[in-house]
Amino acid sequence: MKAGAAKYRRVLLKLSGEALLGDRKFGISPQYVKYLAEEIRKVQELPAEVAIVIGGGNFMRGAAVAEHGIDRATADYMGMLAMVINALALQSALEQLDVQTRVQSAITIQDVAEPYIRRKAIRHLEKGRVVIFAAGTGNPYFTSDTAATLRAAEIGADVILMGKNQVDGVYDADPRTTKDAKKIDQLTHRDLLDKRLGVMDATAAALAEDRDIPIIIFDISQKNAMLRAAKGEPVGTLVHS
Repeated sequence: MKAGAAKYRRVLLKLSGEALLGDRKFGISPQYVKYLAEEIRKVQELPAEVAIVIGGGNFMRGAAVAEHGIDRATADYMGMLAMVINALALQSALEQLDVQTRVQSAITIQDVAEPYIRRKAIRHLEKGRVVIFAAGTGNPYFTSDTAATLRAAEIGADVILMGKNQVDGVYDADPRTTKDAKKIDQLTHRDLLDKRLGVMDATAAALAEDRDIPIIIFDISQKNAMLRAAKGEPVGTLVHS
């Protein structure tokens, strides 16, 4: 592999909706979305093929809304619409940087996004376009983590880059509340399941283990961390079989 080249040919970037907050408590920070777009462009220019799954937690989480009396399935569909909003915001920021981007939605919303079609998504990636998969799996009761792992498996991604907000990997305790929490540099998919480390839900971890997809958990707010992860440099925590 040439110096500075991508280790992974095709990557699936998983972002939480909170990644778009910046310094806000709700909604979208245009400045931070621009920062994310610039970081994504660096990876795409390595070159590497980049697909993205983004959550909707900056607006709402289905499970949280359901606790206040809204039917859970309905609440999850509301969360999917929040994911579409975030996908469109990120698409706009990327295209302002001259990065060709397509949004594919798992729920039909044809005026603003293509329907999710696996073969078409792969063709977009092969043509050098960034593809943002919106609306999760299109089904209630499944998280955006599961959607990310499912899409990674479907498109044959070499790695899942899981961007966290101001958390640079997996720790044995919450580093924001536990002063002496220790960072774990490497662990297995089975560790995620058995130790319940809270990095991703069990369905997503089990699927990643079954398909042997490595996962790199890193701090998205650290400049060039995404680029370094795509190059295979030691960043964050590596989860592998």
